[in-house]
Amino acid sequence: MSSAETAINGEAESLEQMQARHRKEQRDLQSRITNKKKNATKKTRKFVNDECAELERQLKERQEEELRKLMGDGDDDDGEEAAAPEQQDESQQPQPLPPPSSSEPAVTNLADKLHTTALTSPSTTQSQPQTQTQQQQLQKQKRNRQKERLARRAAEQEAAALAAESEASTMTDRRGLERAAMQRELAAHSLREHEIAPDGHCLFSAVADQLEVNGIPLLQTRTGTGTGGGDGDGGFEAKMEPYRVVRRAAADWIAQHREEYAGFLEEGVDEYVGKIRDTAEWGGQLELSALANAYGVEIRVVQGDGRPVEVVTPTIAASPAAAAGGGGEGENRKTLWLAYYRHGYGLGEHYNSLRKAKAVQ
Repeated sequence: MSSAETAINGEAESLEQMQARHRKEQRDLQSRITNKKKNATKKTRKFVNDECAELERQLKERQEEELRKLMGDGDDDDGEEAAAPEQQDESQQPQPLPPPSSSEPAVTNLADKLHTTALTSPSTTQSQPQTQTQQQQLQKQKRNRQKERLARRAAEQEAAALAAESEASTMTDRRGLERAAMQRELAAHSLREHEIAPDGHCLFSAVADQLEVNGIPLLQTRTGTGTGGGDGDGGFEAKMEPYRVVRRAAADWIAQHREEYAGFLEEGVDEYVGKIRDTAEWGGQLELSALANAYGVEIRVVQGDGRPVEVVTPTIAASPAAAAGGGGEGENRKTLWLAYYRHGYGLGEHYNSLRKAKAVQ
């Protein structure tokens, strides 16, 4: 029951009830965040992370505000209690003496003063123990509030630790299940993994390895000799790392067939192509399609989440240049094999190259 529902029912929510409700809300939010991150893709991961951070911030602010309101009610009562002794002390102070009448003798005035002093002195003495008692009560209340804050902080830390432990154990389980499923798929297709560094270039490095294994030149694409789009920088590309050459091949194909890819992009084609060509931007489905077309090959992606092997084929008929480079058509088209992991690596999605398993002698 929320604090609002408690107020409607006429019941005051205690500190223990509020702490228990806050812990439940934290566990529920952690479960929602875990599901959101589990279902996030490479393209939506940043948005999901920002959304989760905002949900955590809103929950934290709301719970802190509820605690402040609950503790604030007690502080107001303390203020009223502290004001009471002061009013009581003022009422018990000696009243000023009236000026002596000219018709009364000086001796009578002196006797009245002594009598008034004798009556008021005990009252002043009695007010001192009462003031000390009030101060002791205030100090005790302050100590109790401090203990409650420490207990609340310890409970929040414990809840956060339990949520982190639960999420970590779930991630470990997903990783193990994915690895086991991948091994079964590799055995079924007589394949073995060739590890690729998880550095943001893994898709392009894996494709470069597959091109080399299949004897397909990196610079020979269906856009002509070289991947520079006819600007004469083929000699420069020959000195590049293989993954950079493959990156350029994908970027050039998307740039030259922008009408086929613009609808899948959240930004301009030129801006997207620049990131694919010159940065460590992760590659995905669009880049697989572009590379299958650029090199005239079929790309098969083995996945460890139980889904069938994904097959990416060229959408444009191969040219004679592509066939000469190793692409070809139909049964003559060569196949590149990749392994796709979603949970197996710390950075997120990852691609490895798959080669034919060596025959056991």
